[in-house]
Amino acid sequence: MTVSALAFETERSPWWLHLIAGLFNIILGLLLLTTPVKTVVLLVLALGIFWIVEGLMTLVWMFVDHTAWGWKLFIGLLSIIAGIIILRHPLVSAVSIPALIILLMGIQGLISGLFSIVLAFKGGGLGSGIFGALSILFGLVLVANYASLGAIAALVLVSAIFLLVGGVAQIFQAFQQRQ
Repeated sequence: MTVSALAFETERSPWWLHLIAGLFNIILGLLLLTTPVKTVVLLVLALGIFWIVEGLMTLVWMFVDHTAWGWKLFIGLLSIIAGIIILRHPLVSAVSIPALIILLMGIQGLISGLFSIVLAFKGGGLGSGIFGALSILFGLVLVANYASLGAIAALVLVSAIFLLVGGVAQIFQAFQQRQ
């Protein structure tokens, strides 16, 4: 029996979940725009608490499922230690975590740019080469300036805009799904 992809029906999440998520994203985006420092510190503290709880749950799960217990022990302890460091130094973490995100984005830009240039020389076309060169350029800019307050402020601003736009889109999707 053959089932086509179009005939396959998946369960959709309730419309009100999209509405709640959209409202949450809009509120978070507005908080990042109006009180960025306090909001980033609050998000970093939430991350620290999450890592501690996740680490404890991983250690508990290690006793339930004994497969790869060494990795579970390592990840659990690492999560707990990272969470404690964040909670003990919230202001330093509020600067260093966004800076680390910017650094990782820069490294990702360098890697994808190199792959795009290689693809261009293997017949991917001029567009791939231009994309690769731009990716490397932006990656170098991010890597060179990852710890500057301007880059961190730009990341917060761009994140706020994405949260606002994404929240509006989720609310629109919720009402579309409701009908």
